[in-house]
Amino acid sequence: MGVRLIATDVDGTLVRSDHRTISPRNRAAFAAARQAGIDVLAISGRQPYSIGAIVAGSPLEGFVVGSNGAVAVDLANRHVLFEELLDVDAQRTLAHAMLAEFPEARVVSVRSAGNEYVAQHGYVGEQDPGAENALWTVSHRFADLDDVLAEPSLKLVVKHPDPTLAPEQMLEVARGLAVPGTHPTTSGAPFLEVGRAGVSKASALARFAADRGIDPADVVTFGDNLNDVEMLRWAGLGVAMGNAVAGAKEAADEVTLHHEADGVAVVIERLLGL
Repeated sequence: MGVRLIATDVDGTLVRSDHRTISPRNRAAFAAARQAGIDVLAISGRQPYSIGAIVAGSPLEGFVVGSNGAVAVDLANRHVLFEELLDVDAQRTLAHAMLAEFPEARVVSVRSAGNEYVAQHGYVGEQDPGAENALWTVSHRFADLDDVLAEPSLKLVVKHPDPTLAPEQMLEVARGLAVPGTHPTTSGAPFLEVGRAGVSKASALARFAADRGIDPADVVTFGDNLNDVEMLRWAGLGVAMGNAVAGAKEAADEVTLHHEADGVAVVIERLLGL
């Protein structure tokens, strides 16, 4: 295939298990891809400020896509290229239905291009798993549920305090509710993530590729979790990590090595003939 764009998930795919460092081999592989004239892109459930801190000084520094495809930012000037927001009515319907099923759960609204977090009082745990690794300062506050749901969200997070309740259990319920206008998924983080219907990493990549005249057949994607399924199916070559969940492996064209074994670099090196 004639590779023109390589897009990679971050956690469980690009970075080591510390969730913040890119191995020298992965860095070298992306540097070689860029030198060969290939566009490269980091795309994640994280927000741009968090992705930016990880890719700073690496060949992936530049445009990033966050919130499972709902927002894109140019790190050079923090310019927001696009935002896809979950409608207020849809998020209210979904949130109230989920809280009826899981009364102890709490909700977080991610807003303002991923730079603002509004968490329901009683939320347990970090509102933002990437808060310790931020390229710029973001806002966090607690509020009543009505306030949390009062404005459109890039992503709505629903988290249960019981660590034995897997996010995939909430995902099954959310999918069963089939609330119009919503797209629930999971990313490996300990919560359910809900975006706008039709918005995914694949929809963001389709926009990014179209702007550059790149055909999906010339795109390679790497991922490990359910929020990567759409882009793994969409790309000409979708590659799941050796550590990927079953759904991601089933959606992919091939499975590479574990992310700790530089599975991303292994494939890029092969494609470049290195």
